[in-house]
Amino acid sequence: MAPEMDESSFHVLFVYGPPASGKHTIGSLLSPILNIPLFHNHLVVDAAQALFDFGTPEFIALRATLWRESFAAAAAARQSFIFTFNPEATVAYALLEEMLAPIHAASGQVHFVELQCDDKTISERLSEPGRAMFGKLSDKQLYASLKAAGSFDFPSLPAPMISIDTAGHAPIESAQLIALAFRNRITSESPDA
Repeated sequence: MAPEMDESSFHVLFVYGPPASGKHTIGSLLSPILNIPLFHNHLVVDAAQALFDFGTPEFIALRATLWRESFAAAAAARQSFIFTFNPEATVAYALLEEMLAPIHAASGQVHFVELQCDDKTISERLSEPGRAMFGKLSDKQLYASLKAAGSFDFPSLPAPMISIDTAGHAPIESAQLIALAFRNRITSESPDA
């Protein structure tokens, strides 16, 4: 059952974690539970990568523009959504602040959700066929070299509403835990609570 939301409020569930931690899978399951759309990071990454190689200045600029404009449009429409994000070095922390600024300005609420996963499980998941089919990182050696080079280093994000070790939870269980945490948060923040 979707939580009852005040029609004047809107929410962004900002789901973040390393590659292969289950962001898309869990987001896809969470979307119908909460009855809000999933805006998966690869929608923008894939669009930018259709024109420019990942990590090039042109790619970074286009990705930033698409993310900023999407968040601004959602804020203007007061559209709740789930956003997935892989913290990594080609994203400036300041960009996240720019993306979230219109949400906060429109009195939207951002709820951070951290997905954790150990390297052994990530390595196993990287070889799953669906990852390569969707243009996601799927090479174990490339992942290891990128991680060793600091490519996934990123400043700490705000404290999460919930943190889930996806190696220890099935995707549907993770989605249900997130939905419960979200439901509890908006219920406790309700003026009628």
